[in-house]
Amino acid sequence: MGASQSVFTEEELDDYQTLTYLSKKEILNVHKKFKALAPELVIADKNAKLPLSKIKQFPELKVNPFKDQICKVFSSSDDGMTFEDFLDMMSVFSDGAPKNVKVEYAFRIYDFDGDDLISDSDLKMVIERLVGENPLTNDELQQLIDNIMEEADLDDDKTLSFAEFEHVISKAPDFVNSFRIRI
Repeated sequence: MGASQSVFTEEELDDYQTLTYLSKKEILNVHKKFKALAPELVIADKNAKLPLSKIKQFPELKVNPFKDQICKVFSSSDDGMTFEDFLDMMSVFSDGAPKNVKVEYAFRIYDFDGDDLISDSDLKMVIERLVGENPLTNDELQQLIDNIMEEADLDDDKTLSFAEFEHVISKAPDFVNSFRIRI
């Protein structure tokens, strides 16, 4: 592996491998991607905190309508993302992460207000981001939200708990494939 291996000690790589769903080779590749976002900062400090504006330029996030929420969920602070934050994100989005972990993070990403429930307002934000430049009318939007709640809100409390969200996702066979970033 030569020079790229020297970025981390063998012990650091072992620790990262233990704490993620990634192989050592994938961890080194993730660091390469992290470094490409701000080479000058990462050369000075391999675990530098990059501004979220730099993280959002990551090609796989740049086009994602939830990039700000993804950064918020995976960042350990409001002003940036460290390599370890980035590694956690890439681990969860990797093929090696189990479905239950992906579901947990998807729930957190869709929970815009952070109240551990997905409400009408959270669903509205999700739908508006998914439809992008083809907005729905208010009536169409409300009808879609009502349909989702009708299907998923098992206890009729007008919100989706994690268990209800998990139940709905279990019926979506393509979820794991859509919640992925290739490393």
